[in-house]
Amino acid sequence: MIHPLSRRSALLGASAVAGAALWERPAEAVSAAAFDAARERWVSLLAGGAYDPGHTDKIQAVEGSANAVLRKLKPDPRRPSLWPDLPLANPRTGDFNRSYNRMRALALGWATPGTAMHGSPQVAETAARALDFLYEHAYHERLDRRGSNWYWWEIGVPRALTDTCALLYDGLPKDRLERWLRPLRRWCPDPERRISHPGVVETGANRAGKAMAVAMRGLLTHDARLVRRARDAVSDLLRRTKGPGDGFYHDGSFIQHDVYPYTGSYGVDYLESVAKLIAMLARSPWEIPRIGNVYEIVDRSFVPFVFDGLMMDCVRGRQISVQGHRDHHSGQKTVEAVLTLLDSAPERHARRWRPLVKGWLTRNQAIPYGTHAPLASLARAEALLADDSVPVGPRTTGTYVFADMDRVVHRRPGWAFAIAMSSERIGAAEAMNQENLHGWYTGDGMTYLYTDDLTHWNDDLWPTIDPYRLPGTTVDTRRRADLAHGKRRLPPTPWAGGAALDGEYGVAAMKLVADGSSLRAKKAWFLLDDAVIALGAGITASDGRRVETVVENRNTHAAHPPLTRGERWLHLSGVAGYALLDGAEVGEEVKVIRERRTGRWRDIDKGATTGGDTTPVTRHYTTIVIDHGADPRKARYAYAVLPGACAERTAAYRKQVDVLANNGTAQAVSRGDLIAAVFWRAGSVKTPHGTLSADGPCTLVLRRERGRVRVAVSDPSRTADEVRIRLPWAVRSVVKGGRGVRRAKKAIKVELGGTRGRTHTAVLRV
Repeated sequence: MIHPLSRRSALLGASAVAGAALWERPAEAVSAAAFDAARERWVSLLAGGAYDPGHTDKIQAVEGSANAVLRKLKPDPRRPSLWPDLPLANPRTGDFNRSYNRMRALALGWATPGTAMHGSPQVAETAARALDFLYEHAYHERLDRRGSNWYWWEIGVPRALTDTCALLYDGLPKDRLERWLRPLRRWCPDPERRISHPGVVETGANRAGKAMAVAMRGLLTHDARLVRRARDAVSDLLRRTKGPGDGFYHDGSFIQHDVYPYTGSYGVDYLESVAKLIAMLARSPWEIPRIGNVYEIVDRSFVPFVFDGLMMDCVRGRQISVQGHRDHHSGQKTVEAVLTLLDSAPERHARRWRPLVKGWLTRNQAIPYGTHAPLASLARAEALLADDSVPVGPRTTGTYVFADMDRVVHRRPGWAFAIAMSSERIGAAEAMNQENLHGWYTGDGMTYLYTDDLTHWNDDLWPTIDPYRLPGTTVDTRRRADLAHGKRRLPPTPWAGGAALDGEYGVAAMKLVADGSSLRAKKAWFLLDDAVIALGAGITASDGRRVETVVENRNTHAAHPPLTRGERWLHLSGVAGYALLDGAEVGEEVKVIRERRTGRWRDIDKGATTGGDTTPVTRHYTTIVIDHGADPRKARYAYAVLPGACAERTAAYRKQVDVLANNGTAQAVSRGDLIAAVFWRAGSVKTPHGTLSADGPCTLVLRRERGRVRVAVSDPSRTADEVRIRLPWAVRSVVKGGRGVRRAKKAIKVELGGTRGRTHTAVLRV
C-alpha cells in the first residue's frame, strides 16, 4: 500500500535558502555522462546489478525492510513525524537521523532489481513527499542542532540522504532533489572541516564519511568541484601519520579520537568508504591518486585482526557494547571492502587476498557472509567461492606488535591471542554517547583467545560477562560507576608494548597503574608456538580490598562443558588447558567459578541511536581466578594458556617450560633454545645456557640455531636511547641486522631512542 503525503511541503521555494552559503559553480567542464557513470557505479555497489534469482532470499529481505518502512509511514505535520515512533521535534533524540536511515532502506528496496517495488513511480512519489516532509520539519539549512550530536548533522544524515537520492535518482524530480541536498551546503560543505566545532580538522573515518557525502552530492548535482574536493580529502588520508593523534601509523596501528585503538570500528568505516570511493571514481575525471597505500593498509592494519571473517574486539573500542554492531558485522564490512578493492588491486595483492578472503568465507559457517552483506558484495563473494582456481587460504599466522596503539596479536594455525594494553599514550577505554558503560578494564591487559568457536565473542558476551573479571586482567574488586561520557584515562606510565621474532614468537609487557586504586603490577606475556605464558610480579595494593588476576572467563553459551582438574592445572573441554607454573606464589591455587549470568544490552549502552534493548539474556561462564587476597604485597602469578590442548598435555606442560625470573626487575622464560625476557630496569637473569643481562629497560626474544642466535629487541617504555645486552653466549659478529644493532665486545648494543617502541631484529654469530 502506498501512503501519500501532504503536498504543502512542496511549496517550499527559493526563500528556504536564506542564510545558506551559496557556492559558485566550478568553471571546469565535465560531461553529464561522467557524473552519471560514477553515480551508477555507486548505486550498483549499494543495490547490486541485474536481478539474480539465486539471491531471492536476500532480495526478499531488502523488500521486507522497505515494505515495513512504507507500512508504518503515517505523516503527521502537527506532531511532526513521518513514523509515530520517530517524533522530530527534539533533535537530541536522534530520531531525525533514524528517519533518514529508514528512507535509505525504502530507496534500497526501490532500486534493487527483483523487488516488487523496483522502479515503481508510486513508491518514488511517496519517497519524494517524505523527503519534502523531512526537509521542512527535520533537516534544513536554517535549523539549530540544539546541542544534539554533531555526527548526525554532518555525517549520519548526509550519508543516508545522498545514498537515498542516488538510489531513487531516476524516479525523482530534479528540482526537489536540489532542495533536499541544500542543507549539506551548511552542515557538510567540506570533508576536512567540522561545522559544529570550528577549528576541528576531520581525520580518519569522519573525514572519509564526509568525503562520501560531498562526492555524492557533487555527482547528484553535477558539481565537479565538490567531487574533486572529496577526492583530495581522501587522498590526504592515505598518507601515514607519525602521530600523535588520529590516523594510520607505519606499524599498522590506527588511532581515532586522539588516543584510542579503533581499527575494527572507525578504521573499518574508513576502509569501507575509501574502497567504495575508489570504485565509484574509477575511470572518471576524479580518479583517486596514491591509492597504492590503501592496499598496504589492508595487509598491515586489517588482516592481522580478522579471524575467519570476525573482527577482533580488542580494536573495536566502545562499539563492543553496541547490540547491532558485533564482531561479525565489522568483519563482514572488512570483507566487503577487500572484495571491492580487488577490482583495482595490483595482482601482487590480489593473488594473496583471493585465497585469504576465500578462507575467511569458507571457515565461518556460524555466521554466513550474506547475512549482512549488500547484494553487490554478496555476488562477488559467491563468485570467489565458486572459482576453483582460487584455493581456500589458511588462517593468517604471525606475531604482530602494534607499538603505536598498545596492542599485540599472536596467531597460530589453530588459534589466536590478542592483548589490549594502555599507557600514557593510549587510553584504557572510551565511553561516549552513553556507550561502553562497563568497559573499565578492557585496556588493562585484557586478553582475547580465539578458537574454532566463532560465536564466543558475539553470542551476547558483553552484556552477560562479569565486567570485573575480564580475561588477563589484574583488578581491585571495588564496585564501579558507569564510565562517564568523554572521560579519558591515560595511565601515568609509559610502559606498554613488546617485541616479535620471526612471526612465531613474541613478548608483551605493561605496567598496570589501576584507575582509582593503589593497585600496581608488572604484567608480561610470552607468546610461544603452542602456548601463552603469563607472568605477574610486584602486585601491590593498600585499599583494604581483595585483588584478583583473571586467568580466563569463557562464554560457553547454553551449558557448562566438561572441566578436568589436576594438581595445579585444569582443562576446559573445547577451549584450552591452564597450568600454574613454578613462578607463581608458593601454595597458590586457582579458583573456578561456574555460573549462569544474565544481563541486558541496555545495561552497557544507553545511547540515543545505539542503545540496546532491555531483554534479559543468559549465558554460561567458566571463570578461572587467582585470588591474591586483600592488600597484597609484591604478589605474583605464573600460568600457561594452552589453546586446543588435551588434558594430558596440560598436565605435563609445567615440565616443558622454565620460569627464569618473575620479579620487579625482570620476568623471563625459556624453553629449549628459546629465551624471552622483560627487563623493567637494568638487571640479569640466569638461564640454562648462562647469564642474560641488559643495562636498561627492554623486551627481548632470543632463539639459538646452531652457532647463530636470532634476536628481537624493543623498548616499550620509550625511555632508553640505547641498551647493552649480554647474551648467554659470547657474540662474535652481527651477521644481519639494522644500523641500530652492533657488536660491543662480547655483547650487542641496540639503539632504541626515537624508534617508538618498535622491534629491532638481528642475526648474531656466537
